Amino acid sequence: MEMEAAAPLPKKRISGVPGSSEPEEISSHESAAAAAMEAADPHIQQPLPRAEGAEEGVDRISGLPDAVLGDIISILPTREGARTQTLASRWRHLWRSAPLNLDYRDLPAKGDVLIALISQILSSHAGSGRRLLISARHLCHEPATVDAWLRSAALSNLQELEFCCAATRSPALLPAVPSTFRFSSSLRAVTIGQCRLPDGISDTLHFPQLKQLTLEQVRISEGSLHRIIAGCPVLECMLLDSNFGFNFVRICSPTLRTIGVRVGFFRQGFSQFWKMVIEDAPCLERLLQLDLIQHIDLSIISAPNLEIMGCLSYEDYHFSDFQGPRAVFPTVVHTMKTLSIFVYENSVDMVLSFLSCFPCLEKLYMEQKYSPSNNPWRRKHKSHIRSLDIRLKTVVLKYYRGVKSDVNFAMFFVLNAKMLELLRFEVPRCSNDFIASQQRLLQLGRRASRGARFEFTDYTCCRKLDDIKHVQDLSVVDLEW
Repeated sequence: MEMEAAAPLPKKRISGVPGSSEPEEISSHESAAAAAMEAADPHIQQPLPRAEGAEEGVDRISGLPDAVLGDIISILPTREGARTQTLASRWRHLWRSAPLNLDYRDLPAKGDVLIALISQILSSHAGSGRRLLISARHLCHEPATVDAWLRSAALSNLQELEFCCAATRSPALLPAVPSTFRFSSSLRAVTIGQCRLPDGISDTLHFPQLKQLTLEQVRISEGSLHRIIAGCPVLECMLLDSNFGFNFVRICSPTLRTIGVRVGFFRQGFSQFWKMVIEDAPCLERLLQLDLIQHIDLSIISAPNLEIMGCLSYEDYHFSDFQGPRAVFPTVVHTMKTLSIFVYENSVDMVLSFLSCFPCLEKLYMEQKYSPSNNPWRRKHKSHIRSLDIRLKTVVLKYYRGVKSDVNFAMFFVLNAKMLELLRFEVPRCSNDFIASQQRLLQLGRRASRGARFEFTDYTCCRKLDDIKHVQDLSVVDLEW
């Protein structure tokens, strides 16, 4: 049956704002979205202050082409982008036609009002989509509404999609809504959180432009995960955070540069991720484990450009082939520059194994849980140390207690690291008396590096790796914790 053509939307005239010479017409849908933003945030109509030193009456920015102004607006927070409509009639249409940057956290509303506001913005926006960030809670409680949002014409050619995980876990993980991957050909960054990805979804997925991928609290099978990774031919950065449904990941990617992994806690009814094999990753530079509570067994077969790795955890050591219960590495990795590890007991034997495997290591961050009874090394490794080229420049010893075994361990670096620039001790209770006694015991006057600095600070258990929640942070985080 033929449907009657929809009547055109009524037009509403509005008066010009300062800087405009003519009133402008907008549709009732657009006026409703603007009114909703204004009602939710009474400050939205306040004009932006004039820049200090700006010429009176001269508006140079408004003279830029619409495309340039649209790109500027699209990188502003959602609320600030909407406020540009108040500058002048020259600007009023720009936010509605610029690539949409819609982040629910920037909107001055909550609950049903927030849902209605998002719907109004999407229905009135005439441009393409750049970024959409909504709460994963909406997937659980408003799946039909989220599906309608994702089908909106305002999100055509969407580049960034993020379902931000709620603070609390959902009681049940629902399947991703059908329209979640309709942007697969244009997406460059995607975060999927707190949902299920059934096997059928991954079979045909292909992300030709995707460079950043995050899966957080997602139930997905091993096969589906591998198919998604294989379907990202230019993927550079991946974060796997507290996911379920698989216990093994094999990485074969010619483009991946950074991988972040957080195992999370075991959830009843799901398999726990526990093993990763880096089979072939020629561009991989950073491999980060983001928690110390749960860990993975790690095997690296081919990662010829790996430079930064941590935080690794070792409960025991069997280093004849540099192989322990938590990690297996190639015999020698010349590219490794930075390493952070958590150990139960510091051991000079362990450090020598690290240095034999990573001869170009420059930064070493170590935290121990217990102090061993002894740390002998002078006679045992005397000949080996003379032939070893130690290139360490920075060493950080966290939870240093200053007992005899700790002193013996630290003196290995003091007496043998000829390129050392900084040795920092983070101690549970740092006092002037403690520092003075340690300086005597460590024989700092005999240090191998005359320019080395020695710092004593209070220990802090705050770790920067624990706080990483976004894939973009993986490329800049400092492994110093």
